[in-house]
Formats: sequence, structure tokens, C-alpha cells
Amino acid sequence: MINADRTFKEFMELVQVDSVSGQERKLADLLLDRLESLGLEVWEDDAGKKLNTSAGNIIGKLPKTVAGGEPVLLCAHMDTVEPGVGVVPVLDNRVIKSSGDTILGADDKAGITAILEVLRVIRENNIPHGGIEVAFTVWEEGGLLGAKNLDFDRLESKMGFVLDCDGPAGTIIVQAPSQDRISATVRGRAAHAGISPEEGINAIVVASRAIAAMKLGRIDDETTANIGVITGGKAINIVPDAVTIKGETRSLTASKREAQTKAMVAALEETARANGTTADVVVETIYPDFKLGEKNRVVIIAARAARQLGMNPRLVKTGGGSDANIFNNRGIAVANLGIAMQKVHTTDEYIRSEDLVSNARYLLEIISTVQETA
Repeated sequence: MINADRTFKEFMELVQVDSVSGQERKLADLLLDRLESLGLEVWEDDAGKKLNTSAGNIIGKLPKTVAGGEPVLLCAHMDTVEPGVGVVPVLDNRVIKSSGDTILGADDKAGITAILEVLRVIRENNIPHGGIEVAFTVWEEGGLLGAKNLDFDRLESKMGFVLDCDGPAGTIIVQAPSQDRISATVRGRAAHAGISPEEGINAIVVASRAIAAMKLGRIDDETTANIGVITGGKAINIVPDAVTIKGETRSLTASKREAQTKAMVAALEETARANGTTADVVVETIYPDFKLGEKNRVVIIAARAARQLGMNPRLVKTGGGSDANIFNNRGIAVANLGIAMQKVHTTDEYIRSEDLVSNARYLLEIISTVQETA
């Protein structure tokens, strides 16, 4: 029932609509019109105002067609990372990629494409369902900000699926980490680097010593840590009086994340103190972790639907966050599904045209399985 040609064309259209984080207005307007044309009741919430950005989250509801059915939530995010303006998709032997100057935007427009195609097929074929709710979120990249500010009062679903993961259709994310963001300004004392360097305290040196004292990278099989940004200094002939560093910690176990963050903060503060200066450190928990057991109904449904299509269901732990982290911690059991996007967040990003069809087929089977098991 999935229309392969239509699915392909819609994806190619969507990736050419600029929607980098904070600039989702054009895509939001397109999706508002598209959902309304498919018979959904549609709203835009006030997340845009809260975030001081161009658009809010789009929420749509397709009324149930069977009594006693269970509503299900489908979610994908509208924004992309940079460089994401002026995407020119190229088809090369059934592989869709960008022209090479930008990302492609399969993350997450492949997810949006699957949802739209499934809604069309349900309408065209009068497929029974217990109600479908759609959430297209803003600013997922960089902190899940749209989902955090979603108007949850609009939602009735207690279960759902986010389409925003690598891996082929049949990949089911059942566990994802929490994340801390660490920002620190290490203080120093300015001095002339050629005349009186001994009068200064080199903030870059102090920061580098602190970083060298940290354990970074893969901490254990559940935990990672990274320092990703360092900025500071004014000129090569000035001993720098300040340097800013930014990093993160993640873990599938919250206590491990907390311990790793504490150790990195201690390294900064103790190293600064030992060098006669200070470090101003700010820690923010960006999102919580989640874990779905094998017997969770949303996992059972996703696995059963995969098997019914001859796919191999894979229950996977991930080191990345998604809107599923937010939904699960708001009481909605949500699994993140693989949609076969490859090399995301790079200009080498790609997806195969047949995977666009597989994603939609799998999602449609999930909707049918929800109804069968309601």
C-alpha cells in the first residue's frame, strides 16, 4: 500500500526546505497545511515563543475510527544541524545524498516522510485505528528544546514512537542516556608575554592541566565524557586572563553520569586553586535517561510488527538522546525507531530510497499491530 514514488518525491521536497534549528518556520507552515489536508486537527503550540524562535511544535490528531481503540503518538523533529541551508539532494544508484556542501537532512526528514505517507495510506484505505497523534518538534538538535516545551496537555496517547535513529527498520531503541552539559571559565591574570610573563597566570595553561587530569572518552560501557570547545586569549603577546571550555557527560545510569560530572568539575576547581586562581563552573542536565523493558507494550508491538514484515527486530541501547527521552519521562512510553539514515550530521549523510519505503511499511504495520493488540 505504501506508494514508493510518492514517498521518494516527498522526501526530496522536504529536504530542500531549509529548517536549521531555530529557523523551522517554512517547514512548519508546510506541515501544518499537509496535516490539515490529511484530515487531522492541527495546532501549533507556544514553544516558539518560549524559545524566542520562529516556530512552535506542530501537533496533529486523527480521530479514531474504532471504538475502544488506543491512540498512538508518532513523532519526528523538524530541525536540522548546520550546514543545512540550500540542500540539493542527489540520487545516485538509489542512494540519496546531498551535493556535498550541506548535510542531507534525512535526520529527521526521513522520519517526517514516513509519518506523512502512513497517514495518507490510512486515509486512502480506511485502515481502522484507535486515534493517531502526531508531534513534529522544533529544535531537537542541541538539547531537545522543542519536546521539553511541548504542550503535553494536547496529547492523550500513553504510548508512541519517535522516528529518529540510525539502523534499519526494525531497530528499536529501548535505552538511552542522560546528559550533563559542563561550561567553565578558568580565570588567569593578564601580563605582557614578552616583558613580564612571570606576573601573569596563563588561563589556557591552567585549563589544559585540568583537562589533562580528566578521564575522557569511553569511561565504561554505559558512560562517556568529552571536552568539545575551548576558547580564550586575546593576542599572542598577552598572557591570557580567561579561557572558556565546554564539555559533556552521558551515561545510561544517572549515578554514573553524576559521578563523572563531579570528577570533571573537581579537576577544574582543584587545578585552578593549585595554580592560584579560580574556575567558574556551571552544570546543566540537558535531558534524563530512559529504559524500556522487553515486556513493555511499546517494545512488544514494535518487535511483533517487525517480525510480521520479515524484519529482524533489534533491541538496542544508544549513547544518544532523542525526543523519546522527554516523552518517557513525561509518562508516555515511547521507543525510538531506526530509519536507516547514515553518516548524519556530516556532509556525507545519505539514505537509500528503498529504506524510505521500508520505514513507512514498518510504521504502518506498527499502527495495525497497536489495533490488533488493543
